[in-house]
Amino acid sequence: MDITSAVHTLTESANTLFILIGAIMVLAMHAGFAFLEVGTVRHKNQVNALVKIMTDFGVSAVAYFFVGYYIAYGSHFMAGASELTAANGYDLVKFFFLMTFAAAIPAIVSGGIAERAKFYPMLIASALIVAFVYPFFEGMIWNGNYGFQAWLESQFGASFHDFAGSVVVHAVGGWIALAAVLLLGARNGRYRNGRVVAFAPSNIPFLALGAWILTVGWFGFNVMSAQTLDGISGLVAVNSLMAMVGGVLVAMLVGRKDPGFIHNGPLAGLVAVCAGSDLMHPVGALITGGVAGAVFVYLFEWAQAKIERLDDVLGVWPLHGVCGVWGAIAAGIFGQEALGGLGGVSLMSQIVGSVAGVVVAFVGGLIVYGIVRAISGLRLTEEEEFNGADVSIHKIGATSLD
Repeated sequence: MDITSAVHTLTESANTLFILIGAIMVLAMHAGFAFLEVGTVRHKNQVNALVKIMTDFGVSAVAYFFVGYYIAYGSHFMAGASELTAANGYDLVKFFFLMTFAAAIPAIVSGGIAERAKFYPMLIASALIVAFVYPFFEGMIWNGNYGFQAWLESQFGASFHDFAGSVVVHAVGGWIALAAVLLLGARNGRYRNGRVVAFAPSNIPFLALGAWILTVGWFGFNVMSAQTLDGISGLVAVNSLMAMVGGVLVAMLVGRKDPGFIHNGPLAGLVAVCAGSDLMHPVGALITGGVAGAVFVYLFEWAQAKIERLDDVLGVWPLHGVCGVWGAIAAGIFGQEALGGLGGVSLMSQIVGSVAGVVVAFVGGLIVYGIVRAISGLRLTEEEEFNGADVSIHKIGATSLD
């Protein structure tokens, strides 16, 4: 009995440490979000980019702790510490891990609305999104809430499969961002005489650093989604790798060696492979990532040139919103045994689940940002936007020596 108890305790401790490492790796990805945005925005908005990612994370943690996690999983932490530390505090660390996913939603949105958004109204909107909109869909998919997954299984033979969040996290974040971007409108001076005016990235090395931090952290995002040591799979790691390089190479080719496209290429591939990284053959993952790289480049260029109101600074809608949906569909294709996958997935369920995610995210984003806009406004004044968010909001520039 003593040996059995010791083995059980060791297993609990190992699982707690495993998911804690994953939580820390995903936490580190938020530095990637920050530097990706810092490198992309103009110099006068760099401080604002850094501050937004940090403060969004803070409000997300509080909103998810007190409201969002309960909506998604029906669990709360209003109990004594002795109860919370059962199983070495595994449930607490699981919350930490899932909270870093939830906090990615405002970080995604931040890149789309950069350079012209008010500070506190957007912070309030982030709290509402993480407390209500995101966990509503998260609970539907990852906890079986509202019978949606059971209905898909009864209709199409399998539930919606999203191992690490191509739709639950990335597509939801991207389509929420689209709602916010459309309500904000384009940056001043972005379009002249019906033609787009390019605002060059302020710092390519920072942009590249952000992409690399995100890429490395993503292996915690994907692999650690197993949540326990006995569920870990080398297939997830290699599929993530292959999708990443597929995104890089195709973005290089179709993006004409542009460094911005090349450094977003791995992110497009990794977004897409999240859903089926535990099912696909590595060749399927390579194709999935390659298609995502092309989708990002072509859709970003098309949207910026053709839809004047859709001024998506970092291209978060094509990168997360559309590549996330493609990833879920790709899981339904390349997850099939006939194509070398492990099976147990339905293409129709993947399509229906993706559409549900898009609807929840876009409608939820319109409601939240629409309410905030009606109450306080979302956008800086023309003068504040001209001066830059750094000076207008934070009263300091990125290289101030005072």
